[in-house]
Amino acid sequence: MALVINNNLMAMNASRNLGSHFSALETSTRRLSSGLRISQASDDAAGLAVRELMRADVTALQQGIRNANDAISLIQTADGALGVIDEKLIRMKELAMQASTGTYSSDQRLIIDSEYQAMASEITRIANSTDFNGIYLLNGNLSDATHSGSGLVSTGKLKVHFGTGNDSAEDYYYIQIDTSTASALGVGLAAASGNSGRSISTQALAQASLSALQDAIVSKDKIRANLGALQNRLENTVQVLEIQAENVQAAESRISDVDVATEMTEFVKNQILTQAAVSMLSQANSLPRMALSLIGG
Repeated sequence: MALVINNNLMAMNASRNLGSHFSALETSTRRLSSGLRISQASDDAAGLAVRELMRADVTALQQGIRNANDAISLIQTADGALGVIDEKLIRMKELAMQASTGTYSSDQRLIIDSEYQAMASEITRIANSTDFNGIYLLNGNLSDATHSGSGLVSTGKLKVHFGTGNDSAEDYYYIQIDTSTASALGVGLAAASGNSGRSISTQALAQASLSALQDAIVSKDKIRANLGALQNRLENTVQVLEIQAENVQAAESRISDVDVATEMTEFVKNQILTQAAVSMLSQANSLPRMALSLIGG
């Protein structure tokens, strides 16, 4: 190669190599400092698109887990209230049995009936006051078989949405809770006219109310059994969602996260190459001075 001073090709070559190695060193530094293999679209355009979709799915699944857990808490709230209603119905049946025997006078039966009616009123109060996050659970608001979420306030049975899409077979199901007031259960003065569980003020009424109370207890048990089945289903759903979120997160990690050991090897290599390129650029820049010695000679 000729000795020239206008174009220092060796310095140009060293400078180009320095730029290439320094750019690779910058990339390794960025990856190691962020922990991400893909921190910008130029790192892996296709990988970035896949990663963002997976991140969206993971976020949605985690919210779905919270939704399902909230629904479990709602069911437990309703079941706890129904447990208290259960105690009231059992006490009412005990009072009906007491009033059914002939050893009590009419005045005493009226006293027994007053407690009976108080229990019925308490059942209605519990049903009308039991709510979760402002959603009333036992007053009949969730008893309608048709759900509508088109308004600001949803009506009918309650939808629990936990999946990432909107497929009724995969992403949500409903919680439907029948009315648990005394009138709905057919006991107390609030029950429909002619219902045998309205009063126990006479021996005949008390005896007739026993079957009505039995039916009320069965109706309440059906509501609780349905809630228990839904709670078990939701708990299983949470387990599946947690596994699904974990696996999607692992897949996203394999695409997005940096392998520190491999990247550290690249970092050290690029660091050495950058240092060597800087040294050689310095040497290449000094070569044109050799021409000066010839000119001076």
